[in-house]
Amino acid sequence: MDDGDPRMVLQRLARERGDDFSALSRLIGRNAAYIQQFIRRGTPKRLSEEDRHTLAEYFGIDESLLGAPAPRVTRKNPHQLQSIGKDMIAISQYSVQASAGPGALTADEGELSHIAFPERWLRRLSGGDPARLSIITVSGDSMEPTLSDGDEILVSADDGADQLRDGIYVLRVDNALIVKRVAMNPANRRFTIKSDNEGYPDWLDCDLASLEIVGRVVWAGRRLA
Repeated sequence: MDDGDPRMVLQRLARERGDDFSALSRLIGRNAAYIQQFIRRGTPKRLSEEDRHTLAEYFGIDESLLGAPAPRVTRKNPHQLQSIGKDMIAISQYSVQASAGPGALTADEGELSHIAFPERWLRRLSGGDPARLSIITVSGDSMEPTLSDGDEILVSADDGADQLRDGIYVLRVDNALIVKRVAMNPANRRFTIKSDNEGYPDWLDCDLASLEIVGRVVWAGRRLA
């Protein structure tokens, strides 16, 4: 592990502050060995969004030091503003694909281009900050007929683990992105990951700690044949 590894960062912070791993585990509502297993064994591979947020607040650090993804940045599009005469926001479109089927690897998450939308429409659609929106492509057919292979989806990172509810989400499992329907059990905060295509099995009784919630799918666009 290098010095920038979230596990090394957490280990250093705990040592400097005099906190033991079991106390940090209790802080985030986990079993006493949870943080030790994360640091020593790499299990889980990533902290959940909720755990990461709690620990970052406790230590007074930026969440990126504990593995939070870089924020999606939007830009005003001056050409659109000038020609249309209304406020527009350019949403980043990324080359990564979210798989509706086996998980798509995310080695290349380069910015492809920007697509401009009216700011008021984006805020009404997402219910949050347009700066937390991004556009990626669906790969596979497990979400048919709701989402098809090649569809462009607008993903809101404002809807993370702390606001998780029934809906369609982009999830990161290990190094793969998937897009699936999430059905929550409000009693124990565990959930089922479902495919709209009945030919694919559901994943039952999942734990939030086993994956990362990238964001909620709030809009989809597709080419009509």
